[in-house]
Amino acid sequence: MSQRSRVLSGMRPTGAMHLGHYHGALKNWVRLQHEYDCFFFVADWHALTTHYEEREVMERYVYEMVIDWIAAGLDPEKCTIFIQSRLPEHAELFTLLAMGTPLGWLERVPTYKDQIDKLKDRDLATYGFLGYPLLQAADILIYKATYVPVGEDQASHVELTREVARRFNNLYGRARDSEAQIAAALAKLGKDDARYFERQRKAYGETGSAEALAKGEAILRKAAATEGWSSDDAELLLGHLRGSGKTILVEPQALHTEVARLPGLDGTKMSKSYGNAILMREEPAEVARKVRGMTTDPARVRRTDPGNPEKCPVWQFHQVYSDAATRDWVVQGCTSAGIGCLDCKQPVIDAIVREQQPWRERAEAYLANPKQVHWIVEMGTERARTVARQTMRDVRGAMGLNYA
Repeated sequence: MSQRSRVLSGMRPTGAMHLGHYHGALKNWVRLQHEYDCFFFVADWHALTTHYEEREVMERYVYEMVIDWIAAGLDPEKCTIFIQSRLPEHAELFTLLAMGTPLGWLERVPTYKDQIDKLKDRDLATYGFLGYPLLQAADILIYKATYVPVGEDQASHVELTREVARRFNNLYGRARDSEAQIAAALAKLGKDDARYFERQRKAYGETGSAEALAKGEAILRKAAATEGWSSDDAELLLGHLRGSGKTILVEPQALHTEVARLPGLDGTKMSKSYGNAILMREEPAEVARKVRGMTTDPARVRRTDPGNPEKCPVWQFHQVYSDAATRDWVVQGCTSAGIGCLDCKQPVIDAIVREQQPWRERAEAYLANPKQVHWIVEMGTERARTVARQTMRDVRGAMGLNYA
């Protein structure tokens, strides 16, 4: 696994997962574990940034969520599952990054003001809430993750993480004689290539041009054949090109993957707090009851009224769960009033119950033996600790904190 690119992602512990969680994230995680070295963590510290008074339910929420992760198909032998708060290294890196991160970077994160508006019933005038994007950056950077799977609404957090890593590398990745070292490495390129490289560096620094960055990197690849050229020269000039120092913390990339988004039973975002969710391990009878009660096209008042699937939340479930033939049947039957809403909902009920069956079966063993779940988390936490401690040794050394 160590030879594969690393992916990191996490979730706040909210207890049992619902279908929106599965199709919006977990389904993707299950696929990624076969392609990458995946680290998935329970973000219990993040939960405290907005729900710091709800200590009584935290432990139950943590393990209910982990059971659903495993039930969904996460394999502890193929990925690392751990709990954020079990690793104080996260807090240490968060603290050290806070020393050099401008306050304005945190205040401009889009979700900061958005959450304040949405959670007006909570006191969010706390340092923890303001700093949570930086804690998120520490979570990612401490594992030197190459990719972070996110939706578009979270892309700004990955960009902030990249900026934090770049600033750290710029502050602490430069030797005191770095200017002399850069000049010596440039001299190895030859005058023409060195001048061309410097033009690309300035263009990238001024405009962020991807083309200029690519051209500068091409010069460094060309230099690999130069006599006396070393990997240290390449790393030094690559940092010079990007405006950073030696790479101590890796700048991650957002991994945008196609995910299915399910609405709640009322057509709004699926959420347990809204009372409109179907849980991953919901009993079949309860699934049937909830789906039959779903909101439909408001214009279809009577059975004989034709409907419009595009205005019906049930149609979005069909887009996830039904094959082409069933979707054609729905469109034809709905728009012609040939089928009723309960007829339309039955294939969705059947498909959800089929999907849930293996989840319930996999979960049974862990529900019967909670210590097995604790052991999985313990082993994952120790694997994560090995990586986190190595990163912190690198960070402390770069910052001059590795003295006895």
